[in-house]
Amino acid sequence: MQLLALGLNHTTAPLSLREKVAFPTDQIGQAVSAARAWFGKDGNLRIGDEAAILSTCNRTELYAASDLPGGAEAVLDSTGHFLASYHNLSYSELRPFLYARPQGEAVRHAFRVASGLDSMVLGEPQILGQMKEAVRQSDAAGGLGTYLHQLFQRTFSVAKEVRSTTEIGAHSVSMAAAAVRLSQRIFDSINDQHVLFIGAGEMIELCATHFSAHNPKSITIANRTLERGQALAERFGGKSIRLAELSGKLAEFDIVVSCTASALPILGLGMVERAVKTRRHKPMFMVDLAVPRDIEHEVARLDDVFLYTVDDLGAVVQTGVESRQAAVSQAESIIDIRVQSFMHWIDHRAMVPVIQELHETSEAMRLHELERAHKLLARGENIDVVLDALSRGLTAKFLHGPQHALNNAEGDERARLAALLPQLFRNRR
Repeated sequence: MQLLALGLNHTTAPLSLREKVAFPTDQIGQAVSAARAWFGKDGNLRIGDEAAILSTCNRTELYAASDLPGGAEAVLDSTGHFLASYHNLSYSELRPFLYARPQGEAVRHAFRVASGLDSMVLGEPQILGQMKEAVRQSDAAGGLGTYLHQLFQRTFSVAKEVRSTTEIGAHSVSMAAAAVRLSQRIFDSINDQHVLFIGAGEMIELCATHFSAHNPKSITIANRTLERGQALAERFGGKSIRLAELSGKLAEFDIVVSCTASALPILGLGMVERAVKTRRHKPMFMVDLAVPRDIEHEVARLDDVFLYTVDDLGAVVQTGVESRQAAVSQAESIIDIRVQSFMHWIDHRAMVPVIQELHETSEAMRLHELERAHKLLARGENIDVVLDALSRGLTAKFLHGPQHALNNAEGDERARLAALLPQLFRNRR
């Protein structure tokens, strides 16, 4: 059985490409089904029944478990073609940014991702929840079998161990904190600014928490569902509006932070241009944490707009990484041990079919000799004679295979068999 992790992330691909291959959270199950259908139609490469997809602002990855006659490179190519086909992209455009992690490397990769070691924000906790949700949806779509179930259960256990026994998340600078820092470069005081948050998910909630600590003049939540936006706004003493109202109200805000699951931009160049004009060119600070992006990238060209994407915040969140290197080393040591343990389990699982076949073959031999003994007894043969024949028949059948292999082997192979067979048939009484 071969395990594989394949995909692209913030270290291998730019935001402009990552947003093109991102899967909306509510479409993970559909994408898993599509992936299984895609791989199953290829006669030279079959991923089998086990596949899971993880898609966040920093990565899109497919985890798979299968017997792979084509090897990791063949799977990499097939996965690239699937991603390209699913998202209507050119394979040649996508291929240079993809990576493949086979077997133990796939296990280590999953453990590191869940533990926050592979994140743009070292030690950030959100990825674990995102991974659990992706696994839940992949499982609901029928993508998980014995191997991936076990892989992800151990992945979550390792992530918990890393976070509880190391300080990997201590003093980390989150995206939300980085957004506050950057806004303070534009405005002397957040206390004097009107802040707009677009969306009502976990990241927006985190950002609102950080900005509200600086007591801005006002906080507004814009969301597709007004009720959810109201619930979040009430927590911070703010108000809520519908997304449809943005066009007429955007000019009222000095700081805009957006993170939705929209497949298309919410704030276009024209809308922002009109807002800037209405503001009489007063600066507007904008942060787009969504992938795909919520704000058209052309907005960054406007003179009075300071637009930052999730990748732009990457340099800010790297501060303090050096102070956490000891925790990183501890976490990597834990992961090394847990990877070895999981691969040991894989090796044992690989022997299950062999052991089952041995049991089935032995049982067939036993039943054959037992039937023969019953026939002899039915004819009136002496029971001692029948038992002797039964034991001799079983012994002959069990020894036939090893003797045949030994007689037909030559050279080193015969020497290996000669050393191995006594161990297999050693008396264990």
